[in-house]
Amino acid sequence: MAYRVRRLPDPAHKIARGVAAGVFISFTPLFGMHFFLAAALAWIMGGNVVAAILATFVGNPVTFPLIAAISMELGSFLLGNGHIPLPQVLGSFSHAALEIWANLLAIFTSDPVRWEHMAFFRDHVFLPYLVGGIIPGILTAIAFYFVTTPLITAYQRARVARLKKRFAKKREKVISRRLDMPN
Repeated sequence: MAYRVRRLPDPAHKIARGVAAGVFISFTPLFGMHFFLAAALAWIMGGNVVAAILATFVGNPVTFPLIAAISMELGSFLLGNGHIPLPQVLGSFSHAALEIWANLLAIFTSDPVRWEHMAFFRDHVFLPYLVGGIIPGILTAIAFYFVTTPLITAYQRARVARLKKRFAKKREKVISRRLDMPN
């Protein structure tokens, strides 16, 4: 994968747009859909889709607690909800996933369909996380865009210089071999 990233064929600004799209999507609570959403957003923005998908790894088990805490605090403040401790937020995602799974199974069994946890989850976790993730997601995406653009530009220029140097050496060898050959 690292080999592929180094050889992305697009200009630096297009790759950086893809990175920004992936970073922004990492600030949403739409887990399991980050790859698809990042690819779609990158395509809409005219960014590199592969870079967007790879940039979603900004949201990982190390950074998600920080992202969730910032997004939840800001979203709860903006929506006027009370503070919810981070462990309860994580537990709410688990309860919601289990409730969805149980309701899917209820379609095929005689079990009743219940949505009690989903109302709490939607109002006190999902919406605050979604709303609260927009501002820090945009700010972080912009920062990543402006940091990655010159880095990618410098890397691409250095790579072109290395390839030119390698080509020149091979050309010299071919020319010297031809000069050394008897007529």
